Amino acid sequence: MTTHSFALHIPDAELEPDPLDPAQILSGTPEVTGKVVWESADGKQLRGIWQITPGVVTDTEADELFVVVSGSATIEVEGGATFTVGPGDMAVLRAGDRTTWTVHETLRKAYAISL
Repeated sequence: MTTHSFALHIPDAELEPDPLDPAQILSGTPEVTGKVVWESADGKQLRGIWQITPGVVTDTEADELFVVVSGSATIEVEGGATFTVGPGDMAVLRAGDRTTWTVHETLRKAYAISL
C-alpha cells in the first residue's frame, strides 16, 4: 500500500488471495483476489482492485463505487435492482445492500469503499 500519489495499470496489477467465507458461495468454485492500494489514516476509506472468478456468491456491501476493468457479472440487490456490469461500467452499492453476484467471466474492478 502506498502513502503518496501514484499510477497503476489495473489489468496487470498483482493481486493477493482473499478467500471467501464458504457460506457466501452459492454455486461454482469462485476465487477472490485483491489488493488495497490506499487506505485513509482512520481506516474508513479504501481504494483498491478486486477480482473474482466465475460462480455465484452473496455479500453484504459497504458504500462502494467501482468501475469494471474486465469480465462481467449480474448483481442482484435484495429488494432492489438487478444489473449486469462489464468493462467500462461504473456501479454504486450502498452500505447494507445484500447482493447476489453471478459472475459470468472473471471480473476485475477498481473500487473506492467508505466504511
